[in-house]
Amino acid sequence: MADDDHLPISAQQAKQLFARWASAPVLILAVSGGPDSIALMWLAARWRRSLKRGPGLTVVTIDHGLRPEAAREARDVKRLAASLDLPHKTMRWTGDKPKAGLAAAARDARYALLAHAARKVGAVHVMTAHTRDDQAETVLMRMARGSGLAGLGAMSVETERDGIQIVRPLLRVSKAALIATLDKAGIAYAVDPTNTDPHFTRPRLRALMPGLAAEGLGPHTLTRLAARMARADAALELMVDGAERFLALRNPGRSPEAIDTVAFMGLAEEIRVRLLLRMINAIGHEGPTELGKVESLSLAMEQAMRPGGNGILLKQTLAGAVISLTRNRLKITPAPLRRSIARKRP
Repeated sequence: MADDDHLPISAQQAKQLFARWASAPVLILAVSGGPDSIALMWLAARWRRSLKRGPGLTVVTIDHGLRPEAAREARDVKRLAASLDLPHKTMRWTGDKPKAGLAAAARDARYALLAHAARKVGAVHVMTAHTRDDQAETVLMRMARGSGLAGLGAMSVETERDGIQIVRPLLRVSKAALIATLDKAGIAYAVDPTNTDPHFTRPRLRALMPGLAAEGLGPHTLTRLAARMARADAALELMVDGAERFLALRNPGRSPEAIDTVAFMGLAEEIRVRLLLRMINAIGHEGPTELGKVESLSLAMEQAMRPGGNGILLKQTLAGAVISLTRNRLKITPAPLRRSIARKRP
């Protein structure tokens, strides 16, 4: 970790971190009470005071109803927000909680509640306090799942979700710098015990980080990897856009689902896989489909195109789409609804 990773964030640095959203009418600050989000609130408030005209700031705390301390932590956030002249609202995740996939369900509920809060005050941006450390952990989690380039790009500074822009101004800032900022300002924060609970994947990876950093796989390296993967992914998506236009030219008058097989199979494998993903997700009714399954489909298509075959070389259903391959044409059409799905339709 670099020496400046432990230094408090200066007013000038904060101005640079938040400048991108200076013209937004309102910003929702997602503040749980932990050091990262408390630092986000304090830095954003200081930044806002430095502007002659800037966005309104509204603090929202989500109580997931999973820890008895959460209500007290929300009250502490409300008191600090009031001292900074910021309006605050606590929103609660009510109802039954799933026994499996609790972390993912809590995350989905949190973003849904934040989006609701944003719409109520006319905001289109929700700020979260994800740090460089979070980014590094996310890269490791995606690597463990065997993610492709898009997954390894991890979190971006701005992402659309539920019609709201989720923005992460602290994504290149270390957690240590945020804690140093709060310590210098004399601001207290809560410590969530689940952040070190080995029952969850992220805390287990977090515990490995010191050893990985000693081998050169620290947050700096992993976040640089994420940035490069995101850049490569964006370039490849532009190439897929070009491939779509090229295939349309080779198929005048045909629907986009009918593609010249020779032209399609002549594309680079990564472009073929991405095109298949796009088409299956657009045409099928059970998506989004899994990357691994599309990769297997692409390999099966290569094998089917070997000399000796005639007629329909391959016919497969995937994610609610039927993929049919002949030597002349690739067609992707909606699959018939399965009975269990058809019964649910009005």
